[in-house]
Amino acid sequence: MDRRRFTRSLAGTAVLGLLRPALAAGQGAGQVAGQGGSCAKPLYLTFDTGHMGIAGFVADVLKRHGVPVTFFAANEATQQGDGSLGDAWAPWWRARAAEGHEFASHTYDHMYWRGDLRAAPQGPVTGFRVRPSAGPRANESFTVDAAGYCEEIARSARRLQQITGQKPLPLFRAPGGKTSPALLDAARRGGYLHVGWSNAGFLGDELPSDRYPNAQLLERALKNIRSGDILLAHLGIWSRKDPWAPAVLEPLIAGLLKQGFCFRTLREHPDYRDWIAKFA
Repeated sequence: MDRRRFTRSLAGTAVLGLLRPALAAGQGAGQVAGQGGSCAKPLYLTFDTGHMGIAGFVADVLKRHGVPVTFFAANEATQQGDGSLGDAWAPWWRARAAEGHEFASHTYDHMYWRGDLRAAPQGPVTGFRVRPSAGPRANESFTVDAAGYCEEIARSARRLQQITGQKPLPLFRAPGGKTSPALLDAARRGGYLHVGWSNAGFLGDELPSDRYPNAQLLERALKNIRSGDILLAHLGIWSRKDPWAPAVLEPLIAGLLKQGFCFRTLREHPDYRDWIAKFA
């Protein structure tokens, strides 16, 4: 994670005041398919799962502004006490598929990579130390081989396809973005490319809100995001006391649209589209 200190923010009221015209223009934009046509300054907004408490709000904002995104899904614990890929959430995922969004794996049990295993100090990697934050072995450290890690990626992809009827992209995002060259190679051999995020695209919704208030995060993003950036946010973060999305997501999207940016899914990203086409 890029957790460097951010520059001092403008007052939140001043930032939102500048964006009110764009927010008004965005109302009623319709389905996410409304962002068709040429796209000279593309951005790639992505959401990882979380506690799902803001999932409905996020969906409404995306639909209002016609913004397509790529969701990276794991079966994480939700505020309702179920899993984000459980049956109760199936209608939500199906609705996003109908709107034109794309999906990819975040590993099924939100499995963090903790290190590579080697039989000898300079020997080849034989497996990986992992620690999932969800599932029956949540918060337990253990080891898996390359095939086991790839199965963890594939399990989420299979569940997404079962729910939505839509084939997920052959991409994944490791929880926390934590990987090694050996893990990335294993995933690639298993049919999955890893997707991180741009430095400016780290939107900061995981950061403590007392040190990184929403107005500061909004100002930073509007100032620093550039064409081609992959942006990262979540469908709910347990640890942040002042939730990010209700305060930031809509003015951020409106402000970026006002700057002439447009939104696309990762299916169209130049680093991934050829790989995706191979699995179509």
